[in-house]
Amino acid sequence: MTHISERLLVQAHLDAKQPVQLTADQEAQLRTEIAAELTRQNAVLVAHYYCDPVIQALAEETGGCVSDSLEMARFGNQHAAQTVVVAGVRFMGETAKILNPEKRILMPTLEATCSLDIGCPVDEFSAFCDQHPERTVVVYANTSAAVKARADWVVTSSCALEIVESLMDNGEKILWAPDQHLGRYIQRETGADMLLWDGSCIVHEEFKAKQLQDMQALYPEAAILVHPESPEAVIDLAAAVGSTSQLIKAAQTLPNSTFIVATARGIFYKMQQLCPDKPFIEAPTAGNGAACRSCAHCPWMAMNTLQRTLDCLQQGTGEVLVDPALIPRAVRPLKRMLDFNQAARLKVTGNA
Repeated sequence: MTHISERLLVQAHLDAKQPVQLTADQEAQLRTEIAAELTRQNAVLVAHYYCDPVIQALAEETGGCVSDSLEMARFGNQHAAQTVVVAGVRFMGETAKILNPEKRILMPTLEATCSLDIGCPVDEFSAFCDQHPERTVVVYANTSAAVKARADWVVTSSCALEIVESLMDNGEKILWAPDQHLGRYIQRETGADMLLWDGSCIVHEEFKAKQLQDMQALYPEAAILVHPESPEAVIDLAAAVGSTSQLIKAAQTLPNSTFIVATARGIFYKMQQLCPDKPFIEAPTAGNGAACRSCAHCPWMAMNTLQRTLDCLQQGTGEVLVDPALIPRAVRPLKRMLDFNQAARLKVTGNA
């Protein structure tokens, strides 16, 4: 797996690939050109909540989608566009291609990956599964196409609890990968029999309970919102734990006027858009006490820039390709997830 001690090396590599700051005129020109290319190519832009706010805004302005990885998958699957531009990390682009092999899937850069994906290589993972054939294999969406092809179910953080609970009710024992913190949270919430892979997210792993407690003392009126990829001691301090979509919903519905947010800061764009009168504070990740800095910024998400988005459309760079032999096996657990969530959605709305 990818250890946190490697973060500085990862960051140094990625910093070299970060773009120069754009002027307002340059930004406006790029946005105009991207919008025109999307129209010309019958393409749609989908962006994750962790992307740069300018990318999120452009996706919304051009009829695309800003969402968590589950809704990104659903939206890309159902949209009529022949080309889907996925602003996120590589597994999101691969997921779009698996669900839509007939469509062209582009990404601003194919180098935008995820420590959870890197930390779960398919050969090691398959060997782990082979040692426990009696267990149902459930993998987080933050994995490669090859790992998904080895799984029985794929889940995202917004539906993992419900799916594992359903499997548990059927008497199934779970083999879970790759995020150990999310797995442990689900295990604790459901009581499921789960065997956990030991991966972690380099962003959420860095949130620290002690610093968060110190910050809470400075803002006693604030509610703490935590993504379940965070360590257990951080989750224990939360007023709400959930996926990006669920945390945004909590910001809208909880009575608190201030929020301390323990996830990547890209989410602030949507939170501030929906709750303009509420202050949102980044949870600390380094240093001492409540005044320490936060580096809760996914370095790979930051690689999705306007220039790279335009380049991928104009030059066809960053096309996502998945081994056709993997697709039939990888699509099966993804479809199970989408069907499960569709059934749950219909049940809630009274149509099933």
